[in-house]
Amino acid sequence: MLNKYPLWKYLLLGFIVLFTLLYAAPNLYGEDPAVQVSATRGAKVELSTLGKVEDILSKANITPKSTVLEDDQILIRLKSSEDQLLARENISAAIGDGFVAALNLAPSTPSWLEAIGGSPLKLGLDLRGGVHFLMEVDMDEAISKEQDQLVQDLRADLREQKIRYRGVEKDNSETGVIVRFTSQEVLDSAVDYLKPLNPGYAFAEKQENDMFYLTVSMTDEQLQKAKSDALEQNLGILRNRVNELGVAEPLVQRQGVDRIVVELPGIQDTARAKEILGATATLEFHAVDTDTDISDALAGRVPASSVVYKERNGNPVVIKKKIILAGNHIVDAQSSAGEYGGAQVNIDLDSKGGSLMSRFTKDNIGKPMATLFIEYLPTGKKKANGKAATEKRIEVANVATIQAQLGRSFRITGLDNTAEAHNLAILLRAGALTAPIQIVEERTIGPSLGQQNIDNGMKAMIYGLLAVVIFMFIYYRKFGAVANTALVFNIVMIVGLMSMIPGATLTLPGIAGIVLTIGMAVDANVLIFERIREELKEGKSIQRAINEGYSNAFSTIADANITTFITAVILFAVGTGPVKGFAVTLAIGILTSMFTSIFGTRAIVNALWGGRNDIKKLSI
Repeated sequence: MLNKYPLWKYLLLGFIVLFTLLYAAPNLYGEDPAVQVSATRGAKVELSTLGKVEDILSKANITPKSTVLEDDQILIRLKSSEDQLLARENISAAIGDGFVAALNLAPSTPSWLEAIGGSPLKLGLDLRGGVHFLMEVDMDEAISKEQDQLVQDLRADLREQKIRYRGVEKDNSETGVIVRFTSQEVLDSAVDYLKPLNPGYAFAEKQENDMFYLTVSMTDEQLQKAKSDALEQNLGILRNRVNELGVAEPLVQRQGVDRIVVELPGIQDTARAKEILGATATLEFHAVDTDTDISDALAGRVPASSVVYKERNGNPVVIKKKIILAGNHIVDAQSSAGEYGGAQVNIDLDSKGGSLMSRFTKDNIGKPMATLFIEYLPTGKKKANGKAATEKRIEVANVATIQAQLGRSFRITGLDNTAEAHNLAILLRAGALTAPIQIVEERTIGPSLGQQNIDNGMKAMIYGLLAVVIFMFIYYRKFGAVANTALVFNIVMIVGLMSMIPGATLTLPGIAGIVLTIGMAVDANVLIFERIREELKEGKSIQRAINEGYSNAFSTIADANITTFITAVILFAVGTGPVKGFAVTLAIGILTSMFTSIFGTRAIVNALWGGRNDIKKLSI
């Protein structure tokens, strides 16, 4: 029979609508204004800290909805934005320098909805407020590290092949390394061996007096690859660090050849974020040069293979330049208290790092090994190329005698306190930055401005929806009411799907995408209804006209929506920031509008008019 759906189709459609309605429901409950208290380096959030915060609120006559200590942070839910601002002001003034009190928004979703994974829409920076950082990677330091690694690799390769050389050092060109030989024959054998091992490098030879020089420098392709790799690795590390901050739905993406954009919705106080994101602390493990007398070293008589660094107490230590193990092999780091109550960091290495540490400690039992703490600090100055300059600070965290062969797990001691150990563990766990990075631009968007954007966006959506609803009802009468019903369900489905999809964030351009979808959603119904009118004018029966109206208009609707969907996908793939937000809602809106406009309205039409032979005229 024409225009009749079986029961299972109605049940399936009902289930889809109810399912998306259920996951859209958390957005009805809104969010509570909140203050989030976390520790900076040198402090720790404990139960005593919670008690102190509650006393501060009590003295300020502020009654919070709740105060919870969770994941080393205190979350205070408040009744109004005024209480939120007042609470943050009082806590910041009274709690001390070791803590940060930041404005936040906490979802007030019922526990039964949270239990099934329900959560409100993730709002972007322009709607929720938060902080925006533009960070610049120090590419000069990245290339310098590539040179250092090349020096070590060339030395190891030549020694393995037993090719005698006089020295290996960095070239002044800052893109290569110079190797010195005493004869042309040895140089030729070195080139024959090294060239296949280093396909991304150019080899050049020259002779001065009795010395023969081989310059190994990066090709343009290798140079660009090194810079791109440094940016991508820093990008991944920053994402890990943002996760350590516990920020919901952050944005971390590259911009240009040496910059990264980080947006943290809901965060208003930048101190903690800047400390973790901008920190470049890492560890390196080196052998101690026990053959060099410390007094000779201080007098400037240091072997070419060694360097002098100082411990925290100022004592100098002669360290071998060769790196036993770098921080990039660390896969996990946890802070804890040592046997005698001192702070320590327990470190787990990857398989390669474990092999390197095991091999070195096996051959050096009874000898000292130094742990270097390396940090890049901003100087506030500019380089000749206009980029921000950093200062590299290296200190010896501890010197320990190797008692036994170490494996993939060991511990670092010698830290000042447990808070420092905790922060170092976070940085090591999140990864050591491949190259130093600096914040060159910082913006804070207040929650009031975000709320204003939400209000304006909602007004645009409501006005657009009302305009479409009135037009469809007047022009298509009862069939217009059917289209309007489907349109409302379409908006509910967009909100429900975006609430369910991990990583989907609603931005101000995203609201524009929903407004556009409202207009596009009824396009399909306009085509269908006009086709039904044409079929009726040709004298076909009402049931035949409805059936052919939906069937014949489908191909046109599909073609138009598929091309628009492809455009949305391309916008998402190549766009950044606001463009991505627009593309996400547009793509989801196209899919939901296809569903509601074709299958949803067809189900309603079939239920109201399908299979009936007593209908003399359609209200269309």
